[in-house]
Amino acid sequence: MKSLLFRILLVVPLLFSPSVALAQNKPATIVSIGDGDTLRIREAGQVITVRLGCIDAPERSQTPWGQQSTSRLKQLLPPGTAVQVRTITRDRYGRTVAELYIGKQSVNLQMVKDGQAVVYRQYLSGCAATKDQYLQAEVQAKKQRLGFWNQKSPVMPWDYRRGKRSSNPQINKVASSTRTQSLPNCTNSDCNCSDFQTQVQAQQVLKAFPGDKFRLDGDNDGVACESLR
Repeated sequence: MKSLLFRILLVVPLLFSPSVALAQNKPATIVSIGDGDTLRIREAGQVITVRLGCIDAPERSQTPWGQQSTSRLKQLLPPGTAVQVRTITRDRYGRTVAELYIGKQSVNLQMVKDGQAVVYRQYLSGCAATKDQYLQAEVQAKKQRLGFWNQKSPVMPWDYRRGKRSSNPQINKVASSTRTQSLPNCTNSDCNCSDFQTQVQAQQVLKAFPGDKFRLDGDNDGVACESLR
């Protein structure tokens, strides 16, 4: 009996060791990058859309920060790159929220270190074991004015998606009015891909209405009406 108890006590700590936790991650390969925090991977023969957890990258239309963030993620994860996937949850759009690793390096954390993404504090519990690393990485990126932090008054991605364009309320009001006036008439009722002459127009509507109100992004990769490309 004592021998059995000893074996149990010996095995239990191993179940929670970092090496075993890493082994529980699933292998996958990169298919494509949507933006600075959204991509597609091939896992167990299936292509799935992944939202990088615990971070938030600037939107593509947050010029030039969104484009820079997307470019950096493409550098880190070219198509065919082998990664390990630590699944956190699924979001309301059906995407897998996860932390990706190349070896022992967290890609999510690296994006924060590079100033190409910010810590998404609302969802940081998904990275509880490395929370302090994320917060410290952001502090250092801000101090060095890297990437997104190389501007006077950055608008957080979550605020930008709600329509905020500046720390000046009057500018936000004008920008919101101008944006609404420049959108296609179909936004007053319902839009589909046939309503747009270009993919750029469709992308503009997707960004203007967070949550894909008009179902323009069928595969949830952040790109609207890919058939128009």
